[in-house]
Amino acid sequence: MTKLRIGICGGGVGGLCAAIALREAGHEAIVFEQARQFLRIGADVNLTPNAVRALDRLGVGEELRRTAARPTHRLSRTWDTGEVTSRLPMSDAAEAKYGAPQLTIHRGDLLKALEAKLPAEAIRLGSKVASVEAGEQPVVHFEDGSSERLDLVIGADGIHSAVRRSLFGEDSPEFTGLVSYRAVVPRSAVPEIENLDAFTKWWGPTPDVQVVVFPLTRGEEVFIFATTPQEGWREESWTLPGDVEELREVYRDFHPDVRTLLAACDSVTKSALYVREPMERWSEGHVTILGDAAHPMVPFMAQGACMAIEDAVVLSRCLAEATLDEVPTALQRYENARKPRTAQVQRGSLANDWLKGAGNADWVYGYDAWGVTLDD
Repeated sequence: MTKLRIGICGGGVGGLCAAIALREAGHEAIVFEQARQFLRIGADVNLTPNAVRALDRLGVGEELRRTAARPTHRLSRTWDTGEVTSRLPMSDAAEAKYGAPQLTIHRGDLLKALEAKLPAEAIRLGSKVASVEAGEQPVVHFEDGSSERLDLVIGADGIHSAVRRSLFGEDSPEFTGLVSYRAVVPRSAVPEIENLDAFTKWWGPTPDVQVVVFPLTRGEEVFIFATTPQEGWREESWTLPGDVEELREVYRDFHPDVRTLLAACDSVTKSALYVREPMERWSEGHVTILGDAAHPMVPFMAQGACMAIEDAVVLSRCLAEATLDEVPTALQRYENARKPRTAQVQRGSLANDWLKGAGNADWVYGYDAWGVTLDD
């Protein structure tokens, strides 16, 4: 086979997974990451069985199980009465049914496990991408004025992707009118609350008001994610600080378990939620995109990172035997395999009604990125 030299813009979950899979397929994959070091920032990543099965094949499953929590169930509960409207067994039951459990993990622990699978020379820190020139030998231009020519470029650089902007111009995201809050509290701070070993979604009086709670760090911490309508906040970032008192006030009428959890929060981050329509194309010449760069989605199905992991595996399979001349065909196979699924998850996330009651989880959790049929 021909060994391709591949540049991956972005050292997040999707970019690192792509680098591991492509190097195992025999290519030279290099990650360009703008940060000067990987820091333990961010909070949760929810890895449902479809993602965990893909990560197991990448050789990081054992390490993830060492640091992650393993939710016992996926519960839907009514915001005020606490009634359980949906109860899906996870953990061992999910492993028996789907071949892998659900794992909930700190983003920093996931990135650390992925980074450990790559040689030092495969990651270039402090390399912020400014733009990309498409073509048969695309060029990545960095903000320090340097550039690099490669056989293929993959944009895994997130929701504000410089690669996507270079290929298709500025996008026009639409503000949903919703903001999200994220917080982490020690499990020991809320010993009186039951079901903290489960992934629980508290459905509010309207679909746009919800609180999601699940364990992190072997169950030692509890992650809280909440959404509510708010027109006056438009900042799209998951690291901006929010107001804890504002958070508590929004959910003051929720079930006592929710109020107790929010009372234990001493800090919170806040972000506006934007929606983008599925894209018609992801690739141009020898350049493509994956993850949030290609299909950013609101987090109501908790599938953003999972879709990036699936993308990385399917893309590596499409490129496994590709020669330089065959790259455009391989990228088209990748798009054909992934666009229908990611569009379905994008729209399902926006609808925000999946598994509120009795529903089908198989089409999400049963997907096998390593086994899905690829078009010739």
